[in-house]
Amino acid sequence: MFDNLTDKFNTIFAKLTSRGVLGEKEIDEAMREIRIALLEADVSLAVAKEFIAEVKTQALGEKVIKSVTPGQMVVKIVHDELVKLLGEEEDTSLSFNAVPPVCLMMVGLQGSGKTTTSAKIAAKLIKARKKVMLASLDIYRPAAQEQLAQLGKQIEVYALPIVKGEKPVEITKRAIAEGKKGSFDVIILDTAGRLQIDEDLMKELDKVKEVANPTEILLVADSMIGQEACNVAQTFNERLGITGLVLTRIDGTSRAGAALSMKKVTNVPIKFLGTGEKIDEFEEFHADRIAGRILGKGDVVSLVEKAIENVDKEDAEKLAEKMMKGKFDLEDMLGQLKQMQKLGSIGGIMGMLPGMAKFKNQIEQMDGDKIIKRQEAIILSMTKKERKNPDIIKASRKKRIAAGSGVEVHEVNKLLKSYDQMSEMMKRMKKMGGMGAMAKMMMGGMGSGNPLGGLMGGMGGKRPF
Repeated sequence: MFDNLTDKFNTIFAKLTSRGVLGEKEIDEAMREIRIALLEADVSLAVAKEFIAEVKTQALGEKVIKSVTPGQMVVKIVHDELVKLLGEEEDTSLSFNAVPPVCLMMVGLQGSGKTTTSAKIAAKLIKARKKVMLASLDIYRPAAQEQLAQLGKQIEVYALPIVKGEKPVEITKRAIAEGKKGSFDVIILDTAGRLQIDEDLMKELDKVKEVANPTEILLVADSMIGQEACNVAQTFNERLGITGLVLTRIDGTSRAGAALSMKKVTNVPIKFLGTGEKIDEFEEFHADRIAGRILGKGDVVSLVEKAIENVDKEDAEKLAEKMMKGKFDLEDMLGQLKQMQKLGSIGGIMGMLPGMAKFKNQIEQMDGDKIIKRQEAIILSMTKKERKNPDIIKASRKKRIAAGSGVEVHEVNKLLKSYDQMSEMMKRMKKMGGMGAMAKMMMGGMGSGNPLGGLMGGMGGKRPF
């Protein structure tokens, strides 16, 4: 997300912070480069101009010019203005302020990801102990209703049964009636989209809105549509009065500047980000955290929240206990690989770690996620005895393991080398005194400067750190 913008900002800020004194000429030059970076990331011209004007006014103030570290002061100003632009202190929670069942209405163009987003929101609400119903009003796109029903089955959320020939308004009325009867808290209405906005679509959405009286009308927008995003957002907002934005495919574009423009044009909060295709690749939006990611400062808070939500606490505690005793086998390494995959892509994790964003592209070019799955396959091809006692894995066993996991013997060797490094780290950690030493060593990455040092060591190819 915002990879190009992050790279450009890092280059610009490196120049600024390397200078002891900043004059108007240096600030003008930096502002020009920031403006180009914003435009290249698909931020609209009007939004970019307003942003630069605000930053420049403050950057030319006495506070910056006379500061001991003027470059750092400019970075702070850019960060604070980004937070304002993204929606500082806005309430991004969903509104349920109505007699249940409350309706959430999902709107947007065809292909924006409304159906998957409906399921992702439902999954979040289920965790918050809400009784949720999914209802598809998309009678036009082939198999759209069946798709929502399948997603409902996958996340164990009730989907309104399909009645062939029923119109969207009729489906809405039936969903509300069934919702009242079944004591549902929330009904998520997945409306139809078009390849482009047309009057028929808007009339239909007007009627559904009238019947459902939704507490939220969420515009689901594909971050990859670029400058057109502003027109789409403005049209839906003027006609329906949207209450929030959900930006999808944030992981699929390195530009994604449309997010900044849509927020400015609609003046409604961005509520969620779709960070991948999986149901759990979905996160609540926090302006300060996203500003931190854009500026390459990471987002540890979101990473911790993701870990709490997805990592099995009991398994993590057992693993930590073994580590404290200096014990670590390939079963533990397998568990660690599985836990990492629950947190999302390796590139995504790197982007959330302070100072690690610069390695993100290199990791993705190496296809880190595929390599981690390959490592998992290698360990799964071993016997339980081999996992518990890796020292017995000699030439003949390596050949069998390689054949069973569909890799070459040298990849088995790399994994075993990676295991040896991690195992050695655990032993050293025990001698050095437990958790404090573990934190120190993880940050040192065994001399690599990489917090994921041990796991990434056996990934193959040239290590970027």
